[in-house]
Amino acid sequence: MTGKYLITTDAWFYAPDGRQYKSVWGEVEIVSDSILGIKTNVRSSNWFAKIGSNKNHVIVAGCQIHYACKSEKQPETIFSDITIIDGIRKTEERLYAIYIAE
Repeated sequence: MTGKYLITTDAWFYAPDGRQYKSVWGEVEIVSDSILGIKTNVRSSNWFAKIGSNKNHVIVAGCQIHYACKSEKQPETIFSDITIIDGIRKTEERLYAIYIAE
């Protein structure tokens, strides 16, 4: 795996900014369990994906990766949610749960 990917995880995780996310986008490097300085056992993942720059990276256990989509272009992080109630259109901007690890 080389390049930039959008990775969706099985569970929510905390990113360096202190917020919870369900996905992360950035440059991916596959690393072994030695990167954490511990030796994992048979019931743990023995490989990890390091996503992003050294300053703002996230490390995700291989067993937590649900989807991985190669994407060199940074995904949008804000979208418009449109609802119509009683004939009145309401637009609300919301954040996607994607951490940009750059």
